[in-house]
This record gives sequence, structure tokens and C-alpha cells, in this order.
Amino acid sequence: MSSKRGTYARVAENLWRYSTSRMYFAVFRHARKVVWKNLKTTDRELAKRRLQEEMEKAGKVDVAAGKMTLGELIGLYEESLDKFAGKTRASRKSFVKQLRATWKHGFDVLVTDITPAQVELWLAPHRQRMKKISFNEYIRVVKHLFELALASKVIGESPAAGIKSLRKEDPDRATPTTEQVEAILGHIRRNRLTDHAHHTADLVEFMALAGAGMAECEKLRGEQIDFENGRITLYRRKTDTTFTIPVFPQVKPFLDRLKAQGRVAVGQPVFQVRDPKKALIAACAKLKFPNFSSRSFRRYFITRCVELGIDFKTIAAWQGHRDGGVLIAKTYSHLRSEHSDAMAKKLVAL
Repeated sequence: MSSKRGTYARVAENLWRYSTSRMYFAVFRHARKVVWKNLKTTDRELAKRRLQEEMEKAGKVDVAAGKMTLGELIGLYEESLDKFAGKTRASRKSFVKQLRATWKHGFDVLVTDITPAQVELWLAPHRQRMKKISFNEYIRVVKHLFELALASKVIGESPAAGIKSLRKEDPDRATPTTEQVEAILGHIRRNRLTDHAHHTADLVEFMALAGAGMAECEKLRGEQIDFENGRITLYRRKTDTTFTIPVFPQVKPFLDRLKAQGRVAVGQPVFQVRDPKKALIAACAKLKFPNFSSRSFRRYFITRCVELGIDFKTIAAWQGHRDGGVLIAKTYSHLRSEHSDAMAKKLVAL
């Protein structure tokens, strides 16, 4: 095969070299078509490795599926969103809306023709207007989009694979003190402008006493509380799993009160209020506290556990984590250096 500036020469099976630039090319047949691919190297050993990679990628692609356009891929992705919970589904639909509004390369473009540079260029303007945590979610979702194309054998390699997330800002981890928790609960219970003030306060109190999140509380039913064996079974929607926690000493009087009021019944939700957000905003504003969210009360529980010397692995199990306490240790180990000192003292026995 010839060219104006040089010639191509076959140097090995499926491997050719251009005489002028000495650049290597992969040449192989896939789905009855001859594929030419510039391997972008003059090093023969590296060229051999890249040739193998290109042939493996080609083997992962379904030729018929390879004709899928970006518009069709987005439609397929939208159909897949039904499996997610409401908030996640809403955020990813928002991403799709932004993609449709700001993608500048057309939606009839084949997914196989989309380059990493085009994906980077699309992301760039959004970086300017978003916080790091929100922008990282965009990166995560655009990767999911092309991972769907990979799973469907549309492409052999994702154009978003090399995009790296930004380093997150340190989150605002406002955690109330015991006195602040008591003040907030008192303010909510005294609210005469609503008939469900006590129900809202009960929800917040349980979060603080048991370390349960809002989603776990929403799904909690009467039969999940085992008074006889002192166990509570919680359901985590994000991971679609259940886990159990003890009926902690501080939780038992609280649950006994709800039971005496007939609010722990089989098949019935324990809590009548799903989200205490408005009540918390009002209470914190009136009391001139930081803007504590429902998550603040889970952090309050974990903080108290760490301060009392409970090991991270146990706390993690009470939170339904499966990492043996790694996340809890990373997030909360700064709370008290004496935890490390106490562990060091145990080495005396060696």
C-alpha cells in the first residue's frame, strides 16, 4: 500500500509500519470489515501490546449495536432510571436534561464516534457553575451513561473512562451537642401551630437516640421492633439491605412510651412524619443554632459513641456499614486523640 510521503509495510501479523514516520498501525478484520488503527507509537513492543488491546476492544463490540446514536443511548439510560430511588432518579433526570440542552455535537452522532475530548469539553462549562461535589456527580453519571454503552457492546472503551473526579471540599459537619438536641426537641414539641409537632419531635429524638437515618425511620414498621429480644431491624433503601441494632438503653424508654400509646403496631409505620426539615429550620433559627439537618442527629449519635470509647467496627455495624469501620474511623477519628491513647495502653501486655 502506498502514500505520497511514504509506504506502509507489513512487519508482523496485523501490524504495519509507515516508512516516513515509522509509526505502527493495527490492521485486522472485524465483522467482515478491515480496521486500520493508528497505534501512535514507533516502539515495536508497545505497538504489539496496543494491537492486542485494539483487537480485544473490537471483539467486545456488537457491530449492529455499534450503530447506536447518542440520542438512542440517552433514551436507554432514561429507561434504566426507574430502578433508582426518588431523589437519585430526580438528580439523574436533571443531568439528562442538562445534557440535552448543552451538548453541541448533535444527538445523531454515533456513540462510537464520541471522543474523550468532546466529553471533557461538554463538562468544562458546568465546572464553572457547580460545587465540586455536584460536579463530581456529573462525572459519575456521564461515566454511568457510557458504561451502559459498554454493557450493551456499543463501544469497546468508554470516552469518559479517563475523567477524574475533583477532590471534594471538606463537608460542613455541623453536629449538635446534647444540650442543643434537648433544646431543639423542646422547641419542636412546644409548637402550637401544627398538630403533628410531637410526631416530628419523636422522629428527631429517635434519630439522635438510635443513630438511624431518615430513610430507615420512614420504612420502620411495628413488627421490626422486637421488644422481647431487644432488637430493631432497619432497612437501608440505598443498598436494598436490612441490618439490626440493639434496643439501646436510651432507646428503650422511648419505645416503651410509643408502645403504650399504641404506635408500635404490626404493619403500621412507627413514625407519622417523614421529613422534619421544616421543623428543624424553624427551631434552629429561633434558637440561633447552626442549620442542623436530619443527618446531624445521626452524627450526634456516632460522635457520642466515639466519645464513650465504642470501637469503630461496632459503630459501623450499628450504621449498617459493611467496611468493618473504615469509613467511621476516617470520618470521626479526629474527635478525640485519647481513643488512640487508650488503644496504645493495651500494648503493655505484650
